[in-house]
Amino acid sequence: MSSSSLFLSTFFILTVTTLTSPTCGLILTLVNNCNYTVWPAIQPNAGHPVLAGGGFTLHTLTHLSIPVPDAHWSGRVWARTGCTYSGTAFSCASGDCGGRLQCNGAGGAAPATLAQLEAHHGNGDYVSYSVSLVDGFNVPMTVTPHEGKGVCPVVGCRTDLLATCPSVLQHRVPAVHGPVVACKSGCEAFHTDELCCRNHFNSPNTCHESVYSSFFKHSCPNTFTFAHDNPSLMHQCSSPHELKVIFCH
Repeated sequence: MSSSSLFLSTFFILTVTTLTSPTCGLILTLVNNCNYTVWPAIQPNAGHPVLAGGGFTLHTLTHLSIPVPDAHWSGRVWARTGCTYSGTAFSCASGDCGGRLQCNGAGGAAPATLAQLEAHHGNGDYVSYSVSLVDGFNVPMTVTPHEGKGVCPVVGCRTDLLATCPSVLQHRVPAVHGPVVACKSGCEAFHTDELCCRNHFNSPNTCHESVYSSFFKHSCPNTFTFAHDNPSLMHQCSSPHELKVIFCH
């Protein structure tokens, strides 16, 4: 998701919701541990089906489990915050996907914390996953695989960066005097080729860490913070039963 279009603790869960009742296969579970409602969004990559309509409401201390297709699937997950209805209009303060509850394949607006997922690939039935702050930050997020084999760490950003976001990166709603609802990337704030790693800067040799990406990396080292960040941050876990994305872990 571009900046222009715009990613094992105890959980105190009050309700359990499952879209279907699968007995096998991979389950994607989205958990809201925040003390406020979030509106998760799921965008498949091209050629893959939309899951759960692409978006829904997730109240505090609840979760939703979604069966992942048995075939290869890849996409991204993020949280929308501050969503409101005004008549028939729906909009979100961060992560909005075109003013709709169900994104239905649409991307979201930066800045937003982003989980990148790929399921059922390779000879080992791998699930690959990472958390990206390349497009900025709006909520803490971790990704945890369960019952998998191989390299299956918990990754992501547990720190709430809104309180420490530099003033030049603050995304406020309403603008200027509203609360900080997200923290922009350097690219989103300044739109330069160098900070966005585009044109001449779109290669590992010319796309480098900046003072702005360093802010994210310092607090959340196990995340991608610029376009050509360390690829070893994308982990592969063989045949997990569940992939859990946790907001405010």
